[in-house]
Amino acid sequence: MRNITILALRGVLAVALAGSLFVQVVIVPLLWADLAGAPDWLRITLVVLVVLGIVTLQVVAVCVWRLLAMVRQGTVFSPAAFRYVDTITGAIAVAAVLVFGIAVALAPTTAAPGVVGLICGAALVVAGVALVVYVQRMLLAQAVDRDAEARALQSELDEVI
Repeated sequence: MRNITILALRGVLAVALAGSLFVQVVIVPLLWADLAGAPDWLRITLVVLVVLGIVTLQVVAVCVWRLLAMVRQGTVFSPAAFRYVDTITGAIAVAAVLVFGIAVALAPTTAAPGVVGLICGAALVVAGVALVVYVQRMLLAQAVDRDAEARALQSELDEVI
């Protein structure tokens, strides 16, 4: 991967992390204030789910940042990368559950059934993204195995020569 691509992605991640901090510090308190007329259980549930959802996005951003560092160092095809990919997969799966939790919290309220259905659909899409990342993890595992095999073959070839 070219350095300009890594720098561009790091810039996007930095903006996303700064934006998520802004949302946590400014928007979440405004959401709390906007939900003043809602029942306490709904108000607390929605705010907690939103905050936890933002945390999952931050976890993903930090793990992608670390993977980019590994790409730059040329060590991404190593078992150490699995920790970050597994964390990303887990965070996205948790985000899917949190989005579904928002739908469950809104279902008994006066929210339109179509809105609840759309949120359930969004939860399904987020779960699908977790599955895509899991498939990418399996491809990374194959690449790590092939890299180890290539190194072993190169070592044998060096001994023969």
